[in-house]
Amino acid sequence: MSKILLQTTIPAHPDDWDITRFSLLADELRAAGHEVTARDRANRGGDDPVLSRLDELDYDQLWLMAVDVGDGLSDADADAIVRFRENGGGVLTARDHENLGSCLCRLGAVGLLNQFHDKNVDPNAMRDDQDTPTISWPNFHSGANGDYQPVIAGQPAHELLSTTQSASGRIEWFPAHPHEGGVAAEGPYATALAQGRSTVTGRRFNLAVILDGEPAPDGRPMGRALAASTFHHFADYNWDLDRGAPSFVSEPPGTEIKADPSRLVIFKDYVRNIATWLQPAGLDVSVGDVKSLVENR
Repeated sequence: MSKILLQTTIPAHPDDWDITRFSLLADELRAAGHEVTARDRANRGGDDPVLSRLDELDYDQLWLMAVDVGDGLSDADADAIVRFRENGGGVLTARDHENLGSCLCRLGAVGLLNQFHDKNVDPNAMRDDQDTPTISWPNFHSGANGDYQPVIAGQPAHELLSTTQSASGRIEWFPAHPHEGGVAAEGPYATALAQGRSTVTGRRFNLAVILDGEPAPDGRPMGRALAASTFHHFADYNWDLDRGAPSFVSEPPGTEIKADPSRLVIFKDYVRNIATWLQPAGLDVSVGDVKSLVENR
């Protein structure tokens, strides 16, 4: 199984989306047999001692919850994450509305998948949530926290959406959120995995985009990557409202997940599928070990 670094882009803060808000995700990955290190960013404004050396360390995957407003990665952090992928490491990124998680723009092809509040982006295509005027585009409204949203996917569905727990054989529901961010299938190796539909405007938007087959500068295949439209697909609050949210969350929650948790149980197959899919191909050792082997040839 994989050695996974589950990391946020902010220092620990009891009234923010720090790593304690993703404890159920960590538990789910551990229950699937993975070794998980869950941590926050060590400091603001400097290099993170783990992320800035990620390509040298003993991890196979990075699950990066980008909950910052632009300062969540130093140049050294971003460069090490890119090298980590070049060495075959798998990367998941999850951001949110407007510029939340915009540090991801530094991550090469992964950065291109993420669209933020930028003059080059058409606001008419991305201004969606109208209930929280303090949050600007991109802000796709998939429903209330604590509710479900239907997943739109082509046929046959990608292996990441496969499950034996539904009649269709695919995962049909994700946790909802009032203002998801924008992820786009930009570049030759990017594919939209699944889409949602706004409950406000009816427009479709990407829930997740994957990168597969991208070559490193030396021609070796880079690690796979998945860019999620919001970290709320994975947050404790969106799986269990009783876990609570930071005080600045003002939107009234829904009740669908609490009333019918069976669809959340099926959604957790998505989490397990991602961890399997991101595992470096054919490797029984960590990415850091592979880097050492290559350098010592």
